[in-house]
Amino acid sequence: MDDRIIDPSALSREPHVEPEDAKETQEVKAQQALLNDVDPSLTDADQVAQALNVDPRTGLSSEEAKRRLDKFGPNELASAPPVPKWKKFLRQFQDPLVYLLLAATAISLVAWIIEKVNAAPGAEGEALPFDSIVIVLILIVNAILGYMQEAKAEEAVNALSEMTAPTSNVLRNGRVERINTTDIVPGDILVLGEGDTVPADGRLLAAASLRIAEASLTGESVPVGKKPATLDSAKALGDRANMVFNGTSVTQGTGRAIVTGTGMNTQVGKIADLLQSTEDEATPLQKEMNHVSKILGIAVCIIAVVVLLALAVLEGFHSVHDVIDSLLLAVSLAVAAVPEGLAAILTVVLALGVQRMAAHHAIVKKLHSVETLGSASVICSDKTGTLTRNEMTVERVVVPSGEVELTGTGYAPEGDMVSIDGSAVPENVANEVLATLGAGTLANDGELREGEKPGTWEIVGDPTEVSLVVAARKTHADKKFAHFDRVAEIPFTSERKRMSVIARNATDAGKLTVFAKGAPDVLLSYCDRIYVNGAIRKLTEGDRQDILDTVERLSREAYRTLGEAFRPLETDSLAQIPGIRTNSAGEISDISEQAEAIEAHLVWCGMVGIIDPPRTEVRDAVAEAHRAGIRTVMITGDHPLTAARIASDLGIIAKDGKALTGDELDAMDEAQLDKATSEVSVYARVAPEHKLKIVESLQRQGNIAAMTGDGVNDAPAVKSADIGVAMGITGTEVTKQSAKMILADDNFSTIVAAVREGRGIFDNIRKFLRYLLSSNVGEVFTVFFGVVFAGWLGIKNPESVGVTVPLLATQLLWINLLTDAAPALAMGVDPMTEDVMNRKPRKLTDRVIDGAMWGDIIYIGIIMAIVTLIGMDMHLTSGLFTDRSVDAMGHDAQMVEARTMGFTILVFAQLFNAIASRSHLQSAFVGLFSNKWLWGAIGLSIVLQLLVIYVPFLNTAFGTTPLPPMAWLECIGLAFFVLVASEIRKIFLRIRAKK
Repeated sequence: MDDRIIDPSALSREPHVEPEDAKETQEVKAQQALLNDVDPSLTDADQVAQALNVDPRTGLSSEEAKRRLDKFGPNELASAPPVPKWKKFLRQFQDPLVYLLLAATAISLVAWIIEKVNAAPGAEGEALPFDSIVIVLILIVNAILGYMQEAKAEEAVNALSEMTAPTSNVLRNGRVERINTTDIVPGDILVLGEGDTVPADGRLLAAASLRIAEASLTGESVPVGKKPATLDSAKALGDRANMVFNGTSVTQGTGRAIVTGTGMNTQVGKIADLLQSTEDEATPLQKEMNHVSKILGIAVCIIAVVVLLALAVLEGFHSVHDVIDSLLLAVSLAVAAVPEGLAAILTVVLALGVQRMAAHHAIVKKLHSVETLGSASVICSDKTGTLTRNEMTVERVVVPSGEVELTGTGYAPEGDMVSIDGSAVPENVANEVLATLGAGTLANDGELREGEKPGTWEIVGDPTEVSLVVAARKTHADKKFAHFDRVAEIPFTSERKRMSVIARNATDAGKLTVFAKGAPDVLLSYCDRIYVNGAIRKLTEGDRQDILDTVERLSREAYRTLGEAFRPLETDSLAQIPGIRTNSAGEISDISEQAEAIEAHLVWCGMVGIIDPPRTEVRDAVAEAHRAGIRTVMITGDHPLTAARIASDLGIIAKDGKALTGDELDAMDEAQLDKATSEVSVYARVAPEHKLKIVESLQRQGNIAAMTGDGVNDAPAVKSADIGVAMGITGTEVTKQSAKMILADDNFSTIVAAVREGRGIFDNIRKFLRYLLSSNVGEVFTVFFGVVFAGWLGIKNPESVGVTVPLLATQLLWINLLTDAAPALAMGVDPMTEDVMNRKPRKLTDRVIDGAMWGDIIYIGIIMAIVTLIGMDMHLTSGLFTDRSVDAMGHDAQMVEARTMGFTILVFAQLFNAIASRSHLQSAFVGLFSNKWLWGAIGLSIVLQLLVIYVPFLNTAFGTTPLPPMAWLECIGLAFFVLVASEIRKIFLRIRAKK
């Protein structure tokens, strides 16, 4: 696909446009006349809209947007060209362990050539180097499996990318719609708000206190103020105040812009090539796997050298055949040690686990984040929408003359105003309630609109703000204040904890009024008057105390409180507001920077109590997290009493638990802060910088911290946390980009479920590592002990000199192909054990393969080698446990049957080991048949092993011979002892663990 998107000027530069009709020809000519080689920042916004054939009041229609998308392609940067499939296939061979096997193949080929050259005349030998051919074929098969598994993992990652695809608000069909950012086209009207990532380059149409962080593009560390006024001359990129640019982020205010450039035709598109050179750092798990692979390779080389030196000293190399046999020994050891499918299986298991998480609303952006998830020891969560339902409803309105209740729940504007005691609401109280709700709905960016289905309602914006819109509609306060039109805004920020707008009264000569809402204790500090009984009077200390007492009372009842105020300005000009600063031309540079003049001398009119009930499932999730050794911390901007009440209801703190405030955190030094965060689990009235302080303090104490966030200012804390969690519904694009995980349902319970899944995935990784490594160590020990004790076991012919390997390299590689692929992959999707959330969190510094696991690996490896060599010994006349029925056979024929026995015993021993390796302590017989994939893999492995033993041409390739029925009883009986030995060890381990 060609990902290039053109800018508006490119619309006019297309030489081969074939208009569908004369009207389109005129439109194209108009665009050519207005925008050809013209800088949009120097062009009037209306002219830009005309050139792009769009009405800024309604935006593009869906049909027109689709036509432009088809014509100009998706709004995305050109990605690096995909790696060809053949390169991906060859990449399967780029592994140190595969290099070891290729070296073994070369040695085997050289040995065959030497044997062929030095063969006596007329002597029969191998017509072809079967060992080398089979090793290469198995490596190719393994590479094919690895390629297929990698493709499966890539599909999972691509699916995750689609789930986390950014979205943007645009004006289409006369209404604000949220669409995928890739669907934005030239001429779209962007609707920008705090926390949004700007999705394309655009020319501003309108802005209210809009500030945008452009450091990623211009290097400017301070957010830049934006205004729609046309520039008088060409400016540098960082000085184009009427333009917005792709990839930058809105830190404050709101605005609308017409898209003038998308995809590679944006400013960031011009430098896109510089952004594609980063490489992912290896994760701790990947580093440990690389370390294990190197250790195995080094260990095998050392063992091979030691054995060869010992043989040289003890027996010496008397002929070329001795050298050949020694080289074949080195080949066998190399093949035995290599778990070929380890890397591919690890990737697929992680990918499948992440897909399961996504199905349960936890979208992990990177596969390796699963490692950290299972280690979480603290979850720091916002209250609103995460611990609660985010179904905000204004239930109480408290005004100076009384208090009322609003009926109805949710976002349907259906309900009535009733008094608390059931009596009629006095007229003066009703008027004050309408004034309070009118102020709240004017100082508001939320929107309520009917859904597509009758009787349903959709919200746009913050649910808290929309709850005020709903309350105003219930009481018809919105109609009473419909004659006010907003002219300026000082936006809400988490630091200010308030929002103000200036509105013009169309029925009073256009005079201006300030309407404000915010945290009651904060807003009250800007008020010096109060609205009572239809009149404004001075606010007394008694009034102030009564209001604060009411805030505490409502907070104890779990209400979230918001105060409302207003201020008549007695002027129709912003420039004439007392205290406002203007430039020499009498213009106001930025109203949002003059809040001290606008928000002074406010008139208090009342407050609302908003209820947001806790999610019913969260209490159980908090309890589960506690059992798992995970502490839950609640962080909110609400009143401390509201926070403490909700936290105690959810089981986060005791009934008499307290909350720390942001002011109290500011007063602490680092030592005091660390002590406080180790003990306190509820924080109220906090700003985003406090979140960052809390998470850094927890990390200093050795915790693995998860931190949720939704606003743009939460991004630093989310990014600094070990597990940054963004809200999928209410979260801003900036926060989603900073996070490692996105909650599609904004639910705290989903975080706990993701931790549980993360632990289960990590357990399964340990299971198949225990299985693979113990099986490969068993093969190494079989070859090593088989050579060292070859004389006692009857493996070595008494009449010959030199080395005889117990198993052929091709046989060992076949075992690895059978057991390293399907059974190991099936163990990667093993069901979680019941105790997965009854254990303390794992530390990131803990080794994946710890001392206890190495004990399992070596113990099982030794048992596996012993039973394999005993099975071989039973079919050799000069062995310790010889079956006398083989006396009539020659040694060469005995070795073929003995190797077939050892080969088969080792396969079945590893299949029994797969069953045993599912737990370090728990009996294999608990949930024995719970993993149907494992039993399917075992069945497949058995069928393939039977083919190698009973198909004639495979007998030749693998040096096997058909086994009689009694031999099968011996094979299965000896292999089963691996499971028995494992169960005996687990019994002792369980007894020791109880002590």
